[in-house]
Amino acid sequence: MIIDFHTHIFPDKIAKKTIDFLAAKGNVTPYSDGSVNGLLNEMEKGNADLAIALPVLTNPMQFDSVNRFAAEVNRTFGDQKRKIVSFGGIHPKCEDIDGKMKFLKEQGFSGVKIHPDYQETFINDEGYLRILNCAKEYDLTVVTHAGIDIGYRDQPVRCPPQLAKEVIRAVGHPKLVLAHYGASEQWDEVYDLLCGEDVYFDTAFCLRFIDREQFCRILEKHGADKILFATDSPWGSIREDAEILRSFNLGDEITDKIFYKNALTLL
Repeated sequence: MIIDFHTHIFPDKIAKKTIDFLAAKGNVTPYSDGSVNGLLNEMEKGNADLAIALPVLTNPMQFDSVNRFAAEVNRTFGDQKRKIVSFGGIHPKCEDIDGKMKFLKEQGFSGVKIHPDYQETFINDEGYLRILNCAKEYDLTVVTHAGIDIGYRDQPVRCPPQLAKEVIRAVGHPKLVLAHYGASEQWDEVYDLLCGEDVYFDTAFCLRFIDREQFCRILEKHGADKILFATDSPWGSIREDAEILRSFNLGDEITDKIFYKNALTLL
C-alpha cells in the first residue's frame, strides 16, 4: 500500500494557468497538469492507493471557494479505487479562525494545509498559533510548508527549523506535519533542532535531492514512526519517489511505516 501524504490539485479551469505560473516561478518542470485526472494518472503509474490533496489559500478571501472545491473532491473521489482525500485550507489572516476551523471539522475535513511563504506570514504568527490550537482542540492534522521554497529564494524563510521548534513547544499539537523532511534544504538544522520533537516529517519534494546518508541520519534520530511518504505532486513523481525510497534499503518494516502505516495512524 502507498499513501502520498502531500499533493496539490486545482479546478480544471485554472489548473494549467496555475501550474504554468508556479513552474516558471520555481524554475521546475511538473510531472502532471495539476488537475484531478492528472493526479489520478500519477497515482496509477505509482500504484498509490490514497493521495492527500493540500489546498493553499494565498489570501483570506479564498476560504469559501477553495474549501468548496476540496469538499467536492472528497465527495467524488473519497471512495474510489484510487482515493483522493482533500484537506481544507485556511489563512492566518482569516477573520474568526476559531469559527472557520470548527466549520472545517464539521464539514468532515481531517486536516488543513498552511504555507507560511505563500501566505507571507512567519510560522510563529498569532494567526498560525490560533490555527494550531484549534486543530489540537478539533483533532485535525496540520501540514505546513517548512524550509526554503524554490519560488521564494529571494525572501526570508518563514518556517525555518528554529521557529518551527518554538511553535511545537508552544502548542504541543501531536498532529503537526512539517513538509519537505522537516525543512526543505535545511536538513542539518532539522537534525540538530527538530529530530526527536513530537512532530511528523513528510518526504515531499526531497527524495530526489537528499542523499541516503542524510536521509537515514535524520530517520534514525527522529524515529521511523514519524515519517510520511509524500511527493508534492505535480512537482514530484509517485513512481520515481517510491523507487528512490525503496532503493534506500531500509527494510520492509520501516519502509511500510513510511509508505502507509504512519499515515493511517495519523489519519
